[in-house]
Amino acid sequence: MIEVIGISFKERGRIYYFLPKNLKLKKNITVVVETERGLQFGKVVTDIIQIDEKKFKVPLKPIVRIASKKDYENHRKNIKDANIALKKCKSLVNKYNLDMQIIDAEYTLDRDQLVFHFIADNRIDFRVLAKDLASTYKTRIELRQVGVRDKAKEVGGIGPCGRKFCCASFLNDFDSVSINMAKNQNISLNPTKINGACGRLLCCLNYEDETYKECRKCLPEIGDKIKTEEGTGTVIGLDILSKSYTVDIPEVGRVKVNKSCK
Repeated sequence: MIEVIGISFKERGRIYYFLPKNLKLKKNITVVVETERGLQFGKVVTDIIQIDEKKFKVPLKPIVRIASKKDYENHRKNIKDANIALKKCKSLVNKYNLDMQIIDAEYTLDRDQLVFHFIADNRIDFRVLAKDLASTYKTRIELRQVGVRDKAKEVGGIGPCGRKFCCASFLNDFDSVSINMAKNQNISLNPTKINGACGRLLCCLNYEDETYKECRKCLPEIGDKIKTEEGTGTVIGLDILSKSYTVDIPEVGRVKVNKSCK
């Protein structure tokens, strides 16, 4: 077990773990860390916790320092300059007629790299764009393609439940969501019901999937022939969470059966 602390580089952004070293850290303190991109300005979002070292595929890096006033000022300047670079990049995309949508831009703290995130339906040849940006900003340019779920997280909005998008409020990582999750929960497979604003399956389908899987273990499938005290019939409906099902028995009608799972 090793001691680690969670750092986020954006509001509601993904949490990355670093070694706290011997620094006195607590939530909401801003720090400077070294990443594969270079130095970055981040905020502490967790307490110091112990995690099995085997869960990390690569060795963790220690936090460089607690952010100083100068680090904060540089960070604010980088945000302002990145917004200007974002507008410039969008104009160049239109100039070169590239089928891509730039959604944000960010400098590393030391301005060693300027990263643009974009979404696109197909593979894009952006070599001319990258060369133009590099000559303008005199730093290393990275154009990184992201998914539509990342865009929804960035833009935000209100979901069908009437609350803010999960991705824009508390969801830090995007877990895999499959159509089988909707089937397990007996949800209508109408795309307008199970897709989010991003056009992908609703992230919330994943939240109760394990519970539904557990409850379904002892239940039959719709269409199965079942023998009951009233006679043999066909399963025509399931109430998964109450662990019951409805059987249509000839000359008897519909009978509700409660299943005791052991």
